[in-house]
Amino acid sequence: MAEYDYDLFVIGAGSGGVRAARLAALSGKRVAVAEEDRVGGTCVIRGCVPKKFMVYASEFSAMFKEAEGYGWSKIDSQFDWKTFLAAKDVEIGRLSGIYASNLAKAGADLVHAKARLVDAHTIELVGKKRTVTADIILIATGGRVSIPADLEGIEYAISSNEAFHLEELPKRVMVVGGGYIAVEFAGIFNGLGVDTTLVYRGPNILRGFDEDVRSHVSDEMEKRGIRLMVGTQHERIEKTATGLVNHMDNGVDCEADVVMFATGRMPYVEGLGLDNAGVLLTDKGAVAVDEFSRTNVPNIYAVGDVTDRINLTPVAIREAVAFVQTVFGGRPTSFDHEMVATAVFCQPPVGCVGMTETEARHAYKKVDIYLTRFRPMKEVFYGGQDRMLMKLVVDGETDVILGCHIVGPEAPEIIQMAAVAIKMGVTKAQWDSTCALHPTMAEELVTMREKHVPMELSIA
Repeated sequence: MAEYDYDLFVIGAGSGGVRAARLAALSGKRVAVAEEDRVGGTCVIRGCVPKKFMVYASEFSAMFKEAEGYGWSKIDSQFDWKTFLAAKDVEIGRLSGIYASNLAKAGADLVHAKARLVDAHTIELVGKKRTVTADIILIATGGRVSIPADLEGIEYAISSNEAFHLEELPKRVMVVGGGYIAVEFAGIFNGLGVDTTLVYRGPNILRGFDEDVRSHVSDEMEKRGIRLMVGTQHERIEKTATGLVNHMDNGVDCEADVVMFATGRMPYVEGLGLDNAGVLLTDKGAVAVDEFSRTNVPNIYAVGDVTDRINLTPVAIREAVAFVQTVFGGRPTSFDHEMVATAVFCQPPVGCVGMTETEARHAYKKVDIYLTRFRPMKEVFYGGQDRMLMKLVVDGETDVILGCHIVGPEAPEIIQMAAVAIKMGVTKAQWDSTCALHPTMAEELVTMREKHVPMELSIA
């Protein structure tokens, strides 16, 4: 076997890349990681973690109102955006430092540079005037924001990257998009007191989620004061003396101080030299891999968002673990991408695992639906109007639960444990045999006994 500088070279120090590098290094392999930005990747630096802090900050405005309903005197408080940003940046810096420290403790070399493949075993460290060789190469570069570059006036807009570092909290914001990032930021800005408009070109937000979830979240967001404009998109953005005028294709002009595009992310493959090594991409521009995360080049692998399988941080981590077990542990391991739970930290939050009702009806002959909508007791006490949604999708022939969908307080926390049972193939009868924990919102999940009949069927 040829002698290389490293047994493993990882391109990208996000959650997946760092996990793979650490585990390989701890097993005694010679490992290096190249990162052109801060260590931690999208999740830690400009994604899940800072966004969750922003969600927490934005929720206090509603909590203060709820407190009055529980007997607390009126809370007169002002939000200081700069104070929050400073505290957020300190914490993100701490977490990034932990990632880097863990790599060092494991014995992996960290190189702050962009890495570009020269061939299947050679990596150029751009700007360092240096090349290294490696037996195995792992691509873990994640994704990058995608905005419509050909839209007139797009230079006046921002992406979610810049939203984490706005110098001032705007008075009016327009968020463009209908996925995770868009609906989460709409809730964040609204909770912080910003006049918020969410624009989406499709008929309803959260494409790919269960239809009942989509409609429920839309209704609840509007009740909270978020203006939803669906079925429309930009024609152009005009900068004026008073703000940014958004000219929409439905004839409506809407002015905002900040326009944020959250219209998707693309696998980050630019400038990596993949062509030099002969690495193939999918039709969507992602690195093409098999079930073991191996590309068409035998010694080159890829994990995480750059492969565009399931773009979630925990998935990237599990793919990385499977990669190390396969390549360095002598145990070919593939991560099972079925029944992966997901959450949207919008307001109200969403937690889902498994099939939507539509997916199930296309795949199974008979599908039973159990659905409930209710006001949690916390809301009832003080007269709040927020409603919770819980839905189970069941195979009507085998009684196996195919999907669980929750919208409401603590939905992401609840769905994590529900996912364990559903991943194991729990039946509705077994689910129902679980004793309810009272008084909780989650108890409703195991007390739904009546099958839900869609309105159109009941009318027929």
